[in-house]
Amino acid sequence: MFKRERKGSLDARTGSRFSVMTADPAFPELPADAFGKVDAEDDAAFYAEARLVTHIDEGAVAALTAFYRQALPAGGVVLDLMSSWVSHLPEDVAYREVIGHGMNAEELAANPRLTRSFVQDLNRDPILPLADASVDAAMICVGVQYLQRPAAVLADVARVLKPGAPMIISFSNRCFPTKAVAVWRALDGRGHAALVDLYLRRAGFAETQVHRLAEGWGRDPLTVVVGRT
Repeated sequence: MFKRERKGSLDARTGSRFSVMTADPAFPELPADAFGKVDAEDDAAFYAEARLVTHIDEGAVAALTAFYRQALPAGGVVLDLMSSWVSHLPEDVAYREVIGHGMNAEELAANPRLTRSFVQDLNRDPILPLADASVDAAMICVGVQYLQRPAAVLADVARVLKPGAPMIISFSNRCFPTKAVAVWRALDGRGHAALVDLYLRRAGFAETQVHRLAEGWGRDPLTVVVGRT
């Protein structure tokens, strides 16, 4: 496993500071245990209890909602992957459909913005039950650190997105450490941004942009990486 002291940003040329051994051919830069977790038990058991809390502070939530306001198409079909009881969407913007995905049915049922939802373990099955080119935008909020097959998951997101539609991935410095993958735990904030950028590029997103939305002492940092095919 990774040692916790091996923190740092990914190298700009290779995308990694780690050894070249890998169990995932999509990421030849990373070692075989890059996507291992401390808690290897079934994720369904971990998420069986509903957690009706927010995982970023009010400032980060406000920054993300403002970003969604300008990045998500009003009236469009939006896919909220790894969602919960709240989606952080602007309350005064209507979308034709908000499709929610998560690991806990109770949390999804409590989310008033979702028009429909489904429960699926993306680490076991990365194929989404959605038609090709049927979604106008997709987002993952503070969940990307738990993906053990990120290229496969995001490649299928690219399949269901309409051409040029955004995939918006946001993250902070918070996580459930026993469920975050080893490479995430080994990196700092800039490293996380470089890693998510790498995920998107390996999944077929040709255009990527990094936005740092919330920074400062005493606040949750929030970074957004946007990919477009």
